[in-house]
Amino acid sequence: MAATELKLAWRNIWRNRRRTFITVASIFFGVILCTLMSSMQNGTYSKMIDNVVSFYSGYVQIHHPNYWESKSIDDLIIPDDSLINKVKESEHIELIVPRIESFALMSYGENTKGGMLIGIKPEEENELTGLKKWVSKGRYLNTKDDGILIAVNLARNLNVEVGDTVALISQGHHGYSASGLFPVAGILEFPFPALNNFGTYITLEQAQLFFSAPDMATSLVLTVDDYDKVYPAKDNLVDKLGEKYSIMTWDEMDPVTKQMIEGDKGQGIIMKGILYILIGFGVFSTVIMMIAERRKELGVMVAIGMNKLKLARVLFYETVLIGITGIVTGFLVSLPLVIWLVHKPIPLGGEVASVYEEFGMEPAIYFGADSMVFGGQILVVIGITILVSIYPITKIMRLKVTKSLRS
Repeated sequence: MAATELKLAWRNIWRNRRRTFITVASIFFGVILCTLMSSMQNGTYSKMIDNVVSFYSGYVQIHHPNYWESKSIDDLIIPDDSLINKVKESEHIELIVPRIESFALMSYGENTKGGMLIGIKPEEENELTGLKKWVSKGRYLNTKDDGILIAVNLARNLNVEVGDTVALISQGHHGYSASGLFPVAGILEFPFPALNNFGTYITLEQAQLFFSAPDMATSLVLTVDDYDKVYPAKDNLVDKLGEKYSIMTWDEMDPVTKQMIEGDKGQGIIMKGILYILIGFGVFSTVIMMIAERRKELGVMVAIGMNKLKLARVLFYETVLIGITGIVTGFLVSLPLVIWLVHKPIPLGGEVASVYEEFGMEPAIYFGADSMVFGGQILVVIGITILVSIYPITKIMRLKVTKSLRS
Protein backbone atom coordinates (compact mmCIF):
# COMPACT_ATOMS: atom_id res chain seq x y z
CA MET A 1 0.00 0.00 0.00
CA ALA A 2 2.77 2.46 0.94
CA ALA A 3 4.65 1.63 -2.28
CA THR A 4 1.56 2.42 -4.34
CA GLU A 5 1.06 5.72 -2.54
CA LEU A 6 4.73 6.64 -3.04
CA LYS A 7 4.49 5.81 -6.75
CA LEU A 8 1.35 7.92 -7.08
CA ALA A 9 2.98 10.81 -5.18
CA TRP A 10 6.09 10.66 -7.40
CA ARG A 11 3.94 10.87 -10.54
CA ASN A 12 1.88 13.72 -9.11
CA ILE A 13 4.86 15.99 -8.38
CA TRP A 14 5.96 15.79 -12.03
CA ARG A 15 2.56 16.75 -13.40
CA ASN A 16 3.74 20.35 -13.16
CA ARG A 17 7.43 19.98 -13.96
CA ARG A 18 8.27 23.67 -13.96
CA ARG A 19 6.93 24.24 -10.44
CA THR A 20 8.67 21.11 -9.15
CA PHE A 21 11.97 22.09 -10.75
CA ILE A 22 11.77 25.58 -9.20
CA THR A 23 11.04 24.16 -5.75
CA VAL A 24 13.75 21.50 -5.99
CA ALA A 25 16.18 24.17 -7.22
CA SER A 26 15.46 26.38 -4.17
CA ILE A 27 16.21 23.46 -1.85
CA PHE A 28 19.22 22.43 -3.97
CA PHE A 29 20.89 25.84 -3.82
CA GLY A 30 19.90 26.31 -0.18
CA VAL A 31 21.60 23.03 0.79
CA ILE A 32 24.75 23.94 -1.16
CA LEU A 33 24.98 27.47 0.30
CA CYS A 34 24.35 26.29 3.89
CA THR A 35 26.86 23.45 3.49
CA LEU A 36 29.53 25.76 2.08
CA MET A 37 28.90 28.30 4.83
CA SER A 38 29.14 25.63 7.55
CA SER A 39 32.24 24.14 5.93
CA MET A 40 33.93 27.55 5.70
CA GLN A 41 33.12 28.30 9.35
CA ASN A 42 34.40 24.90 10.41
CA GLY A 43 37.64 25.29 8.46
CA THR A 44 38.17 28.92 9.50
CA TYR A 45 37.66 28.18 13.21
CA SER A 46 39.92 25.15 13.02
CA LYS A 47 42.68 27.17 11.33
CA MET A 48 42.19 30.09 13.73
CA ILE A 49 42.55 27.78 16.71
CA ASP A 50 45.58 26.11 15.10
CA ASN A 51 47.24 29.51 14.70
CA VAL A 52 46.40 30.60 18.25
CA VAL A 53 47.55 27.41 19.95
CA SER A 54 50.61 26.96 17.74
CA PHE A 55 51.98 30.34 18.87
CA TYR A 56 52.08 29.34 22.52
CA SER A 57 49.47 27.39 24.43
CA GLY A 58 49.09 24.09 22.57
CA TYR A 59 45.74 22.30 22.57
CA VAL A 60 46.03 20.81 26.06
CA GLN A 61 48.28 21.51 29.05
CA ILE A 62 49.05 19.48 32.15
CA HIS A 63 49.86 21.42 35.35
CA HIS A 64 50.06 21.07 39.09
CA PRO A 65 46.46 21.41 40.40
CA ASN A 66 47.20 24.86 41.88
CA TYR A 67 49.42 26.26 39.16
CA TRP A 68 46.89 27.97 36.88
CA GLU A 69 45.49 30.01 39.77
CA SER A 70 48.76 30.75 41.56
CA LYS A 71 51.24 30.87 38.64
CA SER A 72 53.79 30.09 41.36
CA ILE A 73 57.18 28.52 40.73
CA ASP A 74 56.44 26.38 43.80
CA ASP A 75 53.56 24.58 42.06
CA LEU A 76 55.56 22.33 39.75
CA ILE A 77 55.21 18.86 38.28
CA ILE A 78 57.87 16.25 37.67
CA PRO A 79 57.65 15.01 34.06
CA ASP A 80 59.31 11.67 34.77
CA ASP A 81 59.14 8.60 32.53
CA SER A 82 55.99 7.35 34.25
CA LEU A 83 54.05 10.55 33.50
CA ILE A 84 55.44 10.91 29.97
CA ASN A 85 54.58 7.29 29.11
CA LYS A 86 51.02 7.67 30.38
CA VAL A 87 50.58 10.77 28.25
CA LYS A 88 52.12 9.07 25.20
CA GLU A 89 49.79 6.10 25.62
CA SER A 90 46.74 8.36 25.63
CA GLU A 91 44.74 8.54 22.41
CA HIS A 92 45.16 11.45 19.98
CA ILE A 93 48.29 12.93 21.63
CA GLU A 94 50.94 13.86 19.06
CA LEU A 95 53.58 16.04 20.74
CA ILE A 96 54.67 16.62 24.35
CA VAL A 97 56.57 19.82 25.14
CA PRO A 98 57.75 20.53 28.74
CA ARG A 99 58.23 24.11 29.96
CA ILE A 100 59.17 26.12 33.05
CA GLU A 101 57.59 29.57 33.17
CA SER A 102 57.97 32.28 35.80
CA PHE A 103 58.41 36.03 36.12
CA ALA A 104 61.92 37.52 36.19
CA LEU A 105 63.58 40.93 36.31
CA MET A 106 66.02 41.52 33.45
CA SER A 107 68.79 44.04 33.70
CA TYR A 108 71.42 45.45 31.37
CA GLY A 109 73.48 48.44 32.40
CA GLU A 110 71.13 50.92 34.03
CA ASN A 111 68.02 49.46 32.36
CA THR A 112 65.71 47.02 34.11
CA LYS A 113 62.54 45.41 32.81
CA GLY A 114 60.25 42.63 34.00
CA GLY A 115 58.97 39.82 31.83
CA MET A 116 58.22 36.14 31.56
CA LEU A 117 61.15 33.74 31.56
CA ILE A 118 60.38 30.49 29.75
CA GLY A 119 62.53 27.40 29.84
CA ILE A 120 62.12 25.25 26.72
CA LYS A 121 63.50 22.26 24.89
CA PRO A 122 64.52 24.05 21.68
CA GLU A 123 63.71 21.30 19.17
CA GLU A 124 60.33 20.35 20.68
CA GLU A 125 59.34 24.00 21.16
CA ASN A 126 60.17 24.81 17.55
CA GLU A 127 58.08 21.85 16.39
CA LEU A 128 55.12 23.17 18.38
CA THR A 129 55.34 26.94 17.90
CA GLY A 130 57.82 27.47 15.05
CA LEU A 131 59.77 29.72 17.42
CA LYS A 132 62.91 29.54 15.29
CA LYS A 133 61.34 31.43 12.37
CA TRP A 134 60.69 34.48 14.58
CA VAL A 135 64.40 35.01 15.30
CA SER A 136 65.04 38.32 13.53
CA LYS A 137 68.65 38.75 14.73
CA GLY A 138 71.21 36.28 16.00
CA ARG A 139 70.49 32.57 16.17
CA TYR A 140 68.13 30.04 17.70
CA LEU A 141 68.97 28.03 20.81
CA ASN A 142 70.46 24.55 20.76
CA THR A 143 70.04 21.82 23.37
CA LYS A 144 73.15 22.65 25.45
CA ASP A 145 72.92 26.44 24.96
CA ASP A 146 73.54 28.90 27.80
CA GLY A 147 72.18 31.85 25.82
CA ILE A 148 68.86 33.64 25.89
CA LEU A 149 66.28 34.64 23.27
CA ILE A 150 64.65 37.99 24.03
CA ALA A 151 61.53 39.60 22.53
CA VAL A 152 62.23 42.67 20.41
CA ASN A 153 60.44 45.26 22.57
CA LEU A 154 62.17 44.02 25.71
CA ALA A 155 65.48 44.19 23.87
CA ARG A 156 64.78 47.82 22.93
CA ASN A 157 63.77 48.74 26.48
CA LEU A 158 66.93 47.15 27.85
CA ASN A 159 69.01 48.52 24.94
CA VAL A 160 70.63 45.15 24.31
CA GLU A 161 71.91 43.57 21.12
CA VAL A 162 73.00 40.07 20.18
CA GLY A 163 76.12 39.18 22.18
CA ASP A 164 75.32 41.41 25.18
CA THR A 165 74.96 39.72 28.58
CA VAL A 166 71.69 40.16 30.47
CA ALA A 167 71.36 39.73 34.25
CA LEU A 168 68.24 37.88 35.45
CA ILE A 169 66.85 37.94 38.98
CA SER A 170 63.85 35.98 40.23
CA GLN A 171 62.58 33.72 43.01
CA GLY A 172 63.43 30.08 42.73
CA HIS A 173 61.63 26.94 43.85
CA HIS A 174 60.63 26.97 47.55
CA GLY A 175 62.12 30.41 48.18
CA TYR A 176 65.59 29.88 46.74
CA SER A 177 67.22 32.97 45.27
CA ALA A 178 67.44 32.83 41.46
CA SER A 179 70.02 34.89 39.59
CA GLY A 180 72.21 34.44 36.57
CA LEU A 181 73.95 35.99 33.57
CA PHE A 182 72.88 35.00 30.06
CA PRO A 183 74.36 36.14 26.73
CA VAL A 184 71.78 37.25 24.16
CA ALA A 185 71.78 34.56 21.46
CA GLY A 186 68.94 36.03 19.42
CA ILE A 187 66.18 38.62 19.27
CA LEU A 188 62.59 37.50 18.56
CA GLU A 189 60.12 39.54 16.53
CA PHE A 190 56.58 38.10 16.52
CA PRO A 191 53.67 39.15 14.29
CA PHE A 192 51.57 39.73 17.42
CA PRO A 193 52.53 42.98 19.25
CA ALA A 194 51.64 41.50 22.66
CA LEU A 195 54.19 38.71 22.25
CA ASN A 196 56.94 41.23 21.51
CA ASN A 197 56.56 42.45 25.11
CA PHE A 198 56.07 38.97 26.51
CA GLY A 199 59.40 37.68 27.64
CA THR A 200 62.49 35.59 27.06
CA TYR A 201 63.46 31.99 26.38
CA ILE A 202 66.30 29.85 27.70
CA THR A 203 66.80 26.09 27.54
CA LEU A 204 64.82 23.94 29.96
CA GLU A 205 68.04 22.66 31.60
CA GLN A 206 69.27 26.22 32.22
CA ALA A 207 65.85 27.23 33.58
CA GLN A 208 65.76 24.26 35.97
CA LEU A 209 69.22 25.23 37.20
CA PHE A 210 68.26 28.91 37.45
CA PHE A 211 65.07 28.24 39.46
CA SER A 212 66.67 25.46 41.57
CA ALA A 213 64.05 23.06 40.24
CA PRO A 214 65.93 20.04 38.85
CA ASP A 215 63.88 17.72 36.59
CA MET A 216 60.75 19.85 37.18
CA ALA A 217 58.38 21.79 34.92
CA THR A 218 55.41 24.11 35.29
CA SER A 219 53.56 22.49 32.40
CA LEU A 220 53.47 19.85 29.73
CA VAL A 221 52.12 21.37 26.52
CA LEU A 222 50.38 18.87 24.24
CA THR A 223 49.20 18.80 20.65
CA VAL A 224 46.54 16.45 19.28
CA ASP A 225 46.19 14.76 15.90
CA ASP A 226 42.91 16.50 15.12
CA TYR A 227 41.18 19.66 16.32
CA ASP A 228 37.95 17.73 17.01
CA LYS A 229 39.81 15.31 19.32
CA VAL A 230 40.79 17.91 21.94
CA TYR A 231 38.03 17.05 24.41
CA PRO A 232 38.24 13.25 23.98
CA ALA A 233 42.01 13.60 24.52
CA LYS A 234 41.43 15.58 27.72
CA ASP A 235 38.89 13.02 29.01
CA ASN A 236 41.34 10.22 28.29
CA LEU A 237 44.10 12.02 30.19
CA VAL A 238 41.81 12.69 33.15
CA ASP A 239 41.01 8.97 33.33
CA LYS A 240 44.70 8.03 33.22
CA LEU A 241 46.15 10.73 35.49
CA GLY A 242 43.34 11.30 37.97
CA GLU A 243 43.22 14.33 40.26
CA LYS A 244 46.98 14.55 40.77
CA TYR A 245 47.24 16.92 37.81
CA SER A 246 45.21 19.77 36.33
CA ILE A 247 44.41 19.20 32.65
CA MET A 248 43.19 22.21 30.68
CA THR A 249 42.17 22.66 27.05
CA TRP A 250 43.08 25.69 24.93
CA ASP A 251 39.66 27.34 25.38
CA GLU A 252 39.88 27.10 29.17
CA MET A 253 43.24 28.87 29.00
CA ASP A 254 42.15 31.35 26.32
CA PRO A 255 38.43 32.15 26.87
CA VAL A 256 38.67 35.36 24.78
CA THR A 257 39.29 33.46 21.54
CA LYS A 258 36.58 30.98 22.48
CA GLN A 259 34.06 33.79 23.01
CA MET A 260 35.04 35.39 19.70
CA ILE A 261 34.40 32.12 17.86
CA GLU A 262 31.08 31.61 19.63
CA GLY A 263 30.02 35.14 18.66
CA ASP A 264 30.90 34.50 15.02
CA LYS A 265 29.01 31.21 15.13
CA GLY A 266 25.94 33.14 16.28
CA GLN A 267 26.16 35.38 13.21
CA GLY A 268 26.49 32.29 11.02
CA ILE A 269 23.38 30.77 12.58
CA ILE A 270 21.42 33.93 11.74
CA MET A 271 22.57 33.81 8.09
CA LYS A 272 21.75 30.13 7.77
CA GLY A 273 18.41 30.75 9.50
CA ILE A 274 17.52 33.25 6.77
CA LEU A 275 18.40 30.67 4.09
CA TYR A 276 16.32 28.03 5.84
CA ILE A 277 13.36 30.41 6.02
CA LEU A 278 13.63 31.03 2.27
CA ILE A 279 13.75 27.27 1.65
CA GLY A 280 10.72 26.77 3.90
CA PHE A 281 8.68 29.46 2.15
CA GLY A 282 9.69 28.06 -1.26
CA VAL A 283 8.38 24.61 -0.39
CA PHE A 284 5.33 26.04 1.41
CA SER A 285 4.31 28.19 -1.58
CA THR A 286 4.57 25.13 -3.83
CA VAL A 287 2.34 23.12 -1.50
CA ILE A 288 -0.24 25.96 -1.33
CA MET A 289 -0.39 26.19 -5.14
CA MET A 290 -0.54 22.41 -5.42
CA ILE A 291 -3.55 22.22 -3.10
CA ALA A 292 -5.31 25.23 -4.68
CA GLU A 293 -4.94 23.91 -8.26
CA ARG A 294 -6.15 20.41 -7.34
CA ARG A 295 -8.92 21.36 -4.96
CA LYS A 296 -11.70 20.12 -7.25
CA GLU A 297 -9.74 16.99 -8.13
CA LEU A 298 -9.24 16.21 -4.45
CA GLY A 299 -12.95 16.76 -3.78
CA VAL A 300 -13.90 14.35 -6.57
CA MET A 301 -11.52 11.69 -5.23
CA VAL A 302 -13.05 11.92 -1.77
CA ALA A 303 -16.58 11.96 -3.24
CA ILE A 304 -16.05 8.68 -5.12
CA GLY A 305 -14.86 6.98 -1.95
CA MET A 306 -11.14 7.59 -1.46
CA ASN A 307 -10.21 7.67 2.18
CA LYS A 308 -9.14 11.13 3.38
CA LEU A 309 -6.30 9.67 5.44
CA LYS A 310 -4.92 7.83 2.41
CA LEU A 311 -5.17 10.99 0.31
CA ALA A 312 -3.42 12.97 3.06
CA ARG A 313 -0.59 10.43 3.06
CA VAL A 314 -0.16 10.82 -0.71
CA LEU A 315 0.11 14.61 -0.36
CA PHE A 316 2.53 14.15 2.54
CA TYR A 317 4.69 11.89 0.38
CA GLU A 318 4.59 14.45 -2.44
CA THR A 319 5.97 17.17 -0.16
CA VAL A 320 8.62 14.89 1.32
CA LEU A 321 9.70 13.62 -2.10
CA ILE A 322 10.21 17.18 -3.35
CA GLY A 323 12.32 17.90 -0.26
CA ILE A 324 14.35 14.68 -0.59
CA THR A 325 15.01 15.32 -4.29
CA GLY A 326 16.40 18.77 -3.49
CA ILE A 327 18.43 17.46 -0.54
CA VAL A 328 19.96 14.53 -2.45
CA THR A 329 20.93 16.62 -5.48
CA GLY A 330 22.32 19.36 -3.23
CA PHE A 331 24.31 16.80 -1.22
CA LEU A 332 25.71 15.10 -4.34
CA VAL A 333 27.04 18.44 -5.60
CA SER A 334 28.21 19.89 -2.27
CA LEU A 335 30.10 16.77 -1.10
CA PRO A 336 32.78 16.71 -3.83
CA LEU A 337 32.88 20.53 -3.86
CA VAL A 338 33.62 20.73 -0.13
CA ILE A 339 36.17 17.89 -0.28
CA TRP A 340 37.96 19.71 -3.12
CA LEU A 341 37.96 23.00 -1.17
CA VAL A 342 39.31 21.26 1.93
CA HIS A 343 42.34 20.16 -0.07
CA LYS A 344 42.52 23.35 -2.18
CA PRO A 345 41.84 26.38 0.09
CA ILE A 346 40.92 29.62 -1.69
CA PRO A 347 44.03 31.85 -1.78
CA LEU A 348 43.73 35.52 -0.85
CA GLY A 349 45.63 38.35 -2.47
CA GLY A 350 46.34 42.05 -2.12
CA GLU A 351 46.04 43.86 1.20
CA VAL A 352 43.99 41.09 2.78
CA ALA A 353 46.82 38.61 2.19
CA SER A 354 49.31 41.07 3.72
CA VAL A 355 47.20 41.38 6.88
CA TYR A 356 46.99 37.58 7.20
CA GLU A 357 50.75 37.22 6.77
CA GLU A 358 51.47 39.95 9.33
CA PHE A 359 49.64 37.86 11.91
CA GLY A 360 51.52 34.72 10.97
CA MET A 361 48.59 33.12 9.15
CA GLU A 362 48.46 31.70 5.65
CA PRO A 363 46.46 34.02 3.34
CA ALA A 364 43.69 31.63 2.38
CA ILE A 365 40.08 30.73 3.15
CA TYR A 366 39.93 27.26 4.65
CA PHE A 367 37.09 24.74 4.63
CA GLY A 368 36.28 21.81 6.89
CA ALA A 369 34.60 18.47 6.20
CA ASP A 370 33.18 17.63 9.62
CA SER A 371 30.24 15.20 9.42
CA MET A 372 27.83 17.82 10.78
CA VAL A 373 28.74 20.13 7.89
CA PHE A 374 26.62 17.81 5.77
CA GLY A 375 24.44 16.05 8.32
CA GLY A 376 23.28 19.27 9.99
CA GLN A 377 21.97 20.77 6.76
CA ILE A 378 20.24 17.55 5.70
CA LEU A 379 18.48 17.16 9.05
CA VAL A 380 17.32 20.79 9.11
CA VAL A 381 15.91 20.70 5.55
CA ILE A 382 14.16 17.38 6.22
CA GLY A 383 12.66 18.94 9.34
CA ILE A 384 11.46 21.97 7.35
CA THR A 385 9.91 19.70 4.70
CA ILE A 386 8.08 17.59 7.27
CA LEU A 387 6.85 20.73 9.02
CA VAL A 388 5.50 22.14 5.74
CA SER A 389 3.81 18.82 4.93
CA ILE A 390 1.48 19.35 7.91
CA TYR A 391 -0.40 21.95 5.83
CA PRO A 392 -1.72 19.59 3.08
CA ILE A 393 -2.64 16.99 5.71
CA THR A 394 -4.79 19.49 7.65
CA LYS A 395 -6.38 20.78 4.41
CA ILE A 396 -7.38 17.28 3.34
CA MET A 397 -8.73 16.31 6.75
CA ARG A 398 -10.86 19.50 6.78
CA LEU A 399 -11.90 19.22 3.13
CA LYS A 400 -15.58 19.97 2.44
CA VAL A 401 -16.54 17.85 -0.57
CA THR A 402 -19.53 19.94 -1.73
CA LYS A 403 -17.52 23.18 -1.51
CA SER A 404 -14.57 21.65 -3.37
CA LEU A 405 -16.77 20.34 -6.20
CA ARG A 406 -18.14 23.85 -6.79
CA SER A 407 -14.68 25.45 -6.91
